[in-house]
Amino acid sequence: MVKGKEATQPEKKPNKQLALFLAFFRVGIFGYGGGPSSIPLVHKEVVEHYQWFTDDEFGDLLALGNTLPGPIATKLAGYIGYRVAGPIGMINAVLATILPSIIAMIALLTTLSMYKDKPWVQGMTNAVVPVVGFMLAQLTWQFTKKSKEGMGWTQAVFFIVLSLILMELFGLHPGIMIGLLLLYALFGGKRRREET
Repeated sequence: MVKGKEATQPEKKPNKQLALFLAFFRVGIFGYGGGPSSIPLVHKEVVEHYQWFTDDEFGDLLALGNTLPGPIATKLAGYIGYRVAGPIGMINAVLATILPSIIAMIALLTTLSMYKDKPWVQGMTNAVVPVVGFMLAQLTWQFTKKSKEGMGWTQAVFFIVLSLILMELFGLHPGIMIGLLLLYALFGGKRRREET
């Protein structure tokens, strides 16, 4: 009889709004160094932990998000929140992303401004930079491997080198570069499909 009751009870679903808030609150807390440094954290939460997006979907979202104006962290939070839990999810995720920064800036900067010239404060800031650099390098390697799977090493390396030259030597904005690559993929892929 107890078994029958257990079988008829609906399965308890996790609260998406709470999960969204916690995911993006963690991103907001640990995303030290601005938007780009928070991208690996968003990836970890959204792709690896909650599995709301696949690696490919996240890569597409990141590429499109970089072509639009504004901070990448809030754009990612807004879109992911909307996809996972609608308009309320969007507001929830964006608030969760910005609240830690607002609270930290008010609390910490007020205190640290009194001690900004102290070596231990400068040491704290300098110690975080290599960790953020490693996280970005790790995410870059993951996307490079995905590129290789999609188009092969030759074409992937060609586009990496081309992007490096255009952005570093000629100062082309990353958003323009991504837009050009998207156009190439759209029209180049269309031409290849027509030839087959």
